[in-house]
Amino acid sequence: MDLSKLKRRPSFPIETIAVALAFSPRLDGILAEAKRIKLQLNSALILIHVGEKTAEKEEILDSGLQKAGLVPSDCRIIWMDGDPVETILNVCKLNIVDLLILGALQKEKLLKFYTGSVARSISRKAKTSVLLITEPKVEPCKIKKIVVNGIDNPKTLHTIATSLYLARLLEVKDITIVNEVYNPAMAMTIAENSTAPEANKLKRDIAEEQVSRLHPIIEQSQEQYPEIAIKEKVVNGKPGYAISNYAKSKNADLLVVNSTDVHLNLFDRIFTHDMEYVLQDLPCNLLIVHSRI
Repeated sequence: MDLSKLKRRPSFPIETIAVALAFSPRLDGILAEAKRIKLQLNSALILIHVGEKTAEKEEILDSGLQKAGLVPSDCRIIWMDGDPVETILNVCKLNIVDLLILGALQKEKLLKFYTGSVARSISRKAKTSVLLITEPKVEPCKIKKIVVNGIDNPKTLHTIATSLYLARLLEVKDITIVNEVYNPAMAMTIAENSTAPEANKLKRDIAEEQVSRLHPIIEQSQEQYPEIAIKEKVVNGKPGYAISNYAKSKNADLLVVNSTDVHLNLFDRIFTHDMEYVLQDLPCNLLIVHSRI
């Protein structure tokens, strides 16, 4: 495989998707979701299981594939031994995977969160985009609302573009781009030195400044995707935490965020990083866009 294809590879179009399989009660749901996404994106499909290949597992998988309406020619199945996180990431690298799909619990117990589950460990380390599905469903459930981060970061333009590409293919008409504003020092200064009307005006000015930053991106996107209603929203609060709460309050079906700029370690997860707020309590399905810029 020519690994040079990974260098500066755009986050879309999504030509190859991979699904990490565990033989859990949610297997049928994950396979059904994989089939739907494969058809919607017109992508090649790879199924990965890290663990021993047994006759019992093969039988369970064959049954699941039949229920999902998948035949052997629809996908490639890879069985491998090794560390689950490193093995899955390596398979994705060697096969030039554009999107890795994982099942994920919406809220993990504290101990599991800090030691790191497979899904969340992969989310932190992946060099490909990752889709975490919180409630895999056998029956189709249409995505209607997408919330996308609009933070001031070079990756954001790629994340928004990827979201709109997916929205068109998934026939989603409602996208909200959310910019999080968090400046506790400024908030304290406003509170201490301003009257209530002055404080409200300053907050409005800050919000307008953030929205104006997104205007050119949104206008350009609206021209390219006229069928999609693109909304703008500024929310106050810690990055990650604020957009997660917003997505939850709006009953979003999919939250789309940038990949982290650096690998997170245990210190980052104890003193919470913006991505960790989202991973700790998923408000809905989560797409982490890795733009490889």
